[in-house]
Amino acid sequence: MYENQRQTQPQHLAWHETMEMHETVAFQSNHLMAFKMHMAEVKEAGLRQLYQETIRSLEQNLKELLPYYQAAPTSELRAGTDDKTAFFATHLLLFAKTAVRNYAIAITETATPALRDTFLKQLNQAIMLHGKVFAYMQSKGLYPAYDLKLLLASDQKNAAEALKMK
Repeated sequence: MYENQRQTQPQHLAWHETMEMHETVAFQSNHLMAFKMHMAEVKEAGLRQLYQETIRSLEQNLKELLPYYQAAPTSELRAGTDDKTAFFATHLLLFAKTAVRNYAIAITETATPALRDTFLKQLNQAIMLHGKVFAYMQSKGLYPAYDLKLLLASDQKNAAEALKMK
């Protein structure tokens, strides 16, 4: 049955899977850049090896995902810039988004009421931070949430930039 589904697939990605791809590529590109920036500061051999393995893995992941952008509902690359504001803002947004997910999971695993209340308070703070960072990015034109073409172009640019970094 799976083989039949493969043969009848449309020649483009669905909108929902395009957005999942966007989230994954944005997350991995941003973290790849950060890991590469931090590499010179990682002195301990075992940790350095883990960083190198992670960097290689993320590079491979991006190389495998980028060709799918051609099958997205729309895509195109745009010119790069040396301004790192978008990188820093995206890093903060991804942190807030991940914190929201982590707190939500932690709450479902917590039996102690006081700890649950603390997690809930911190979850709400993470949600507020996410909203503020998103609003900042949108006001600066750094997160074109309503322009899929520009959003996907930004993903491709950031992934290419992450892959080029040494």
